[in-house]
Order: sequence, then C-alpha cells, then structure tokens
Amino acid sequence: MVPNPHYSSLFRANLRNGHSSTALLESLISVDSKGLVLGLNEAAEGVTGWKNEEAVGMSLQDVFVTENPSIIAFFELTKQSISGASILIDTTRVTTKTGSYRWVEGKAIDLASLSGAGNVLILFSEIAYEPAEYPIFAGTQNLAQLVIDSMHLPLLLLNSDRSVAAANRAFYKTFGITVNECVNVKFEALGSGQWAKIDVDGLFDNLLVGKNGNESCIVEDHFPLLGKRAMRITASSLRLPNCTNEPTLLTIEDISRQHFAERVIKESELRYRRLFETAQDGILILDAVTLVIIDANRYIADLLDYSHGSLIGKELWEIGFFADKAESQATYARLQQFGYVRYDSLPLKTSDGKAAQVEFISNVYSVDGQPIAQCNIRDISERVHTQDILKQQATALTEQHRKKDEFLAMLSHELRNPLAPITNAVRLLCRQDVKNETIQRACLIIERQLVQLTRLVDDLVEVSRITTGRVRLRTERVTIQEILINAIETTQPLIDQRNHTLSVSFGERQIWIDGDPSRLEQAMVNLLANAAKYTDEGGTIALSVSLSEGNCVVRLRDSGVGIAPELLPHIYELFTQAERSLARSRGGLGIGLALVRRIVEMHDGKIDVHSVLNEGTEFVITLPVASSTALPPLPNHHPVPQTTDTLRVLVVDDNEDTAESMAMLVGMLGHEVKTEHDGLSALHTASKYRPDVILLDIGLPGLNGYEVAARIRQQPSLESMVLIAITGYGHESDRQLGLKAGIDHYLVKPVDFDRVRRILATVVDKTSPSSRLAP
Repeated sequence: MVPNPHYSSLFRANLRNGHSSTALLESLISVDSKGLVLGLNEAAEGVTGWKNEEAVGMSLQDVFVTENPSIIAFFELTKQSISGASILIDTTRVTTKTGSYRWVEGKAIDLASLSGAGNVLILFSEIAYEPAEYPIFAGTQNLAQLVIDSMHLPLLLLNSDRSVAAANRAFYKTFGITVNECVNVKFEALGSGQWAKIDVDGLFDNLLVGKNGNESCIVEDHFPLLGKRAMRITASSLRLPNCTNEPTLLTIEDISRQHFAERVIKESELRYRRLFETAQDGILILDAVTLVIIDANRYIADLLDYSHGSLIGKELWEIGFFADKAESQATYARLQQFGYVRYDSLPLKTSDGKAAQVEFISNVYSVDGQPIAQCNIRDISERVHTQDILKQQATALTEQHRKKDEFLAMLSHELRNPLAPITNAVRLLCRQDVKNETIQRACLIIERQLVQLTRLVDDLVEVSRITTGRVRLRTERVTIQEILINAIETTQPLIDQRNHTLSVSFGERQIWIDGDPSRLEQAMVNLLANAAKYTDEGGTIALSVSLSEGNCVVRLRDSGVGIAPELLPHIYELFTQAERSLARSRGGLGIGLALVRRIVEMHDGKIDVHSVLNEGTEFVITLPVASSTALPPLPNHHPVPQTTDTLRVLVVDDNEDTAESMAMLVGMLGHEVKTEHDGLSALHTASKYRPDVILLDIGLPGLNGYEVAARIRQQPSLESMVLIAITGYGHESDRQLGLKAGIDHYLVKPVDFDRVRRILATVVDKTSPSSRLAP
C-alpha cells in the first residue's frame, strides 16, 4: 500500500532522525486498513513505550491507548475502509506500555481519501503540561456526531436497545427520512419496515454473544426513493469510556449492482449446470493444455458405462475414443492448432467393450483466462445402423431396378416378335380384294387392336428410360403440324371406332420447332388415345395449334368424363388411372401421361390440364418455337411414287412367320424376295444372291444381326447394299450399335410397313449406303 507522498517522506525523516524538540508533529504511527500497526518512528516509541519491532502487527488500540471517543469512532470506521476523512486529535491522554500517562495532540489521517492506499497515519506531539480538565468528559456525543457526519456512506449509531442514537447526513439523504422519523426509533421500525429481517436479527445476536470483528448481512427490499435495492449492513460494537452499554455503529452500503449481477451469474450457472446434467448429448470438459477430463455430464458417463469420478483426470483415448494414443494425440494437436475438431462418425468402445458410433465435435474457448476444450458427443449408433440398412436396401433396389429394365427389354422384344407377323398378316388380308364384309370388319378390328397393343408395349418399355432421363433426343427442325398429322394417322382407327367427331385447326402458317419427332409424336398419340378412350361414343375431340408470345401452343379438348378433383394433382404419376373398377372397360397401364409430361419437359416445354368432372378435359402443351433463321423447306406430303424397278430383297428373321409374312408384303410390291432364318445362312446368301436390300432381324442364332451387318460392310463387293434392321430391340443403345455396324435404317417391330415401302421406293439403283440411321 502506498501512503501519501508528503506523509511518507515525513515518516521516513522521523524514523531516520528521531524526535526533535522543534518538530510540531514528531511522532508517527502507520496503521493498515485492518487497524494493525505497520510501524513506529523513534519519537512514537518514546511516547508509547513500545519498540517498533514489538508493535508491528498489534492492534492500534493496544499501542496508542486512548479514551477519546472521537478517535475510537474514527478507528472503527477506518477498519471498514469507509472513512475517507481525517480528524484533529485534541489534547488527549495516552496510556503507555508501562501504565503511565502522556498528553498528546495531533492528527489522524485516512490515506484512502488521498491516494486510495487504505493506510492510516497517526501524527502527534507530546505536550509538556497536564491540562486542568480532560475534554473526553464534555461534548462526547457532539464529537461522535462530527465524525459520522463526515462519512459519505449512510451511518447509524444505535443504543443498546437498537434505537437510533444518531445518523449522518448521508443516511437522511439516501433514504429520505427526517430526524424526527429516525432518532429514538427502533432500527427495525425505520421506514416501512425494510430492515425487519431475520438476517438483521442474527447480525445483532452475533454481536450480543461477543463475536469479534465486524458482522454484516444483506437486506434486499423495495425502498421508496430507490426502488428495489440490495443493502449491505455492517455492525460494530464501540468501546467508549464511562459507558456501561456499548453502542453499535451501523454502516449501510448499496451493493445492488454487484449483488444482482452475481445473482444473474449464479442463476445462469445453475441453468447451465441443469442443462449440462440433463442434456441428451454427452458433454466432456477438458483442460485444453493437458487435455485431461475435468468434468463430464451424466449422459456421457452412462453411454461409456463409467462413473463420473472415474472419468475425471483421464484422456479421451483412455476411455474408448480413437484407435490408440497416437491417433488421439494427433487429434489433440489439430484441436490445439485450429481450436475446432469434428468427426461425423467416430467409432467408440464402452468400458465393457461394446462398440458404438458417435458424432464428435470439440472446440476451445476461455473461462477466466483458462483455455477449456468442450467435447459434444452424440450417439448415432442407431442412425448408422439405419443408414447401413438403407444402403443395403438401396443396393438391392438398384439391382432390382436393373433386373426390371432387363426384364422390360426382354418382354418388349418377346412381345414385338409375335406382333410383327400378326401385323404383317393383317396387312396382307387388308390388301386382298375380299368381298366378304365379315372378313373385312374382322381385319379392321384386328388392326385397331394391334395399334393399341403396340402402343402399350412401347409405353411399357419407354417409361423406365424416359422417367430416369436415360433417353437421348434426336433433335431436328420439324413442324408441329407434321407431328400432329402423324399422331392423328396413328390414332384415327380408335377415334373412328368410337364414332368421335375430330376437329383440327392447324392455323394459317407452319410452326417450326426443334425436337425429336418420334418422341413428340409418341406424346401426342398418348394424348389423342386418352381423349378417345375417356370420351363416350359420339363425343367430340378438338385439336388446335397457335402461336402465343413466341411459343407454340397445342390444345387438345374432349367432351369426355373429365378428371375427379382429388385425382387431378396425381395424373402425371406412374400407374395412376381414373378408372380402377374390375371391368376396366377403358384399359391402359396408367403410364401414358407420365411419359407425355417427361417428353414435353425434355423439350423445355410444359403441360397444363384443366378438367371438370363429367364436362371434359383440356390439355395445353407449350413448346418453344425454333429460331426464324435457316428454316428448312416445308415437307413434301405428296405420295411417294411407286418405282417400276424390281429390287432383290433378302428377309432375315429367325421367326419363320415374321419372315414369311414380310416376304409376302414385299413381294406384293413387285420385288424379288428370298428368306433366311440365321446369321450364317444370311451371310452366305447375301454373298451369292447380292440383294439390293436386306431386311435384317438383330436377334439371330449363330451370328446376330450386328455381326452380319459388320461382315457385309467388310466386303467391298457388298458395300452398296441397303441394310434395314427390323427388330424387337428398341433401346437407344441398340440403335447406336446398329449405326456402328453399318445398318442404314433401324425399325422397331411391329414395323409400319408404309415406312418399309417408302425406303424401298428410294432404292432405284445399287448405291453405297449413305443415309444415316433413321428411326
């Protein structure tokens, strides 16, 4: 503690030189804030009779023994570090160590008011005469009042019955009461009874039983001028001469800010501790320097099957985290370097060897200047187990999906094979000049059902590939009118069968789009077929095309049964059907609209539907229009002229019915036809017969169609042959294999024979195969 520099120098001078008869204040005693002597100079030793080494550490009142009440009160206040004042020591009698008397006068200074050091200096001089009257017996109460009035904290002097003997100005000002409301009033009755507390009664009881030192307690209440406050009361018994009852000195200090702040901290700590203990995640607190555990919550103790006490002092690798100490220390190093470590899945072993998986997060922060590492551990064993099951299920589903695709591909091939000869046979019958009306009607029925069956097979095969995005569009510039004409041609038999009235409006000009004609035609066929199926006989179907804001808009409206409101949001989902009765009079697989939406979206378009139950349905397809630059010429829809040249055609198919029916159709065009049923025979016949065109199946015994085509292309003498694949394998990958093998045209069973006829009509002379693979 640093005393006032002026008095420190004086103190050092007196210690060095001793007392001087000319010095006004030659004796000096230094006292600490607890009232214990720090040192005496030689002059003070002469007056008190105590040597410096003897007095150091003794109570001032045992060294500077006086009965002056003002000095006694001053000493009591300085013990509480609340004085901040000084008093003059009038002529005062001091009892020496040997019991003799000396008369002194001087000054007592509390250095807290000067330097904040907390020391008290007693400076005094001995006077050579004995005064006639000892002033202690006159004006005692006034002297005490002067002392307490000089203090800045509220003070009360209580009689032995706890009534107020005196109060300082700070008390009256702080609590807003008058002298009449205070003096001679019991302390607990002051104000509105804020001081009538059990803790205050205990404070006085401790003084009565003679406990040494100051007693204090805290009173928390509402005070009229101050509001809710926390006041610390400190009580001291005063030893005054010639007083049979010792009065009590009370100091009152407003500690509200500190008190309530501490309460908030304690409440926060309590909430934290409750959260810490009840958290459903494990929490470990580590010393960030030594990385040993200093605290753990109940959850982690239960998870690891350790007691709380057995965890304290251990490192993480010792309680089942990490594979070994080296891995643990590497994690510690990262934690100390970056302040943060995270493991999404960390293996863990409990005390009994049970394996678990946890999510582990650790970060470093400071508490009271000490670096702390907090580890949050979440048991994810069940989640990991569930994820493993889901992965296994996903693998199984992927395998099932692959097998399903293989099955659909094989199913489509197997279905198309019998469809091909049936289709060919029906076309042969339809081309005969048959007068029997029953036979003609039967042919028309079979032809319509073949169209429906072919569409169902196509949908079944395409749905998996289109919905999973495994289809590559073969985009070209085409008019929407051309696509719709082809779609109408395909569905016309179904429309005619149900006696519908179809109205078509294609607008005044051709609308060009960039798209895959085959896919777009497939979408339009599905929509037209649905309109025909779900519209009662004699209903109407309206198809129109228009331009709107740079887009091509196709509208298809029918007068059919409509779509129920609860079904409307789900119509584009796979296997959703409006009719689910046992009768199933309208048929279908419930996949057509799913295909339509996917095809439209693949062309950067959108499809909307508007429907009212029993009032019909309208589908609106919007597609972007092609740019106006470099538009191709309008397609020529004139019939392809029949060629008078006779072509040599080789039909190769392992299904004899398909080969024979196709040969008959080709023969009816006036061409010369031969048939083969396996790859090797086809290759041998091609070398000898030198056909102009080969209609080639892919799935052949011996050599498959790809191998036959590849070998033909390797022979210069056969390079001008036109190779047309007619097969049940319709995947895009199959088409690509055909292109690589040298096939010119790739048609999928059951083939539209008009397309075969058009291709044959273009083969006038034997030319090299220059056309690209066509759909």
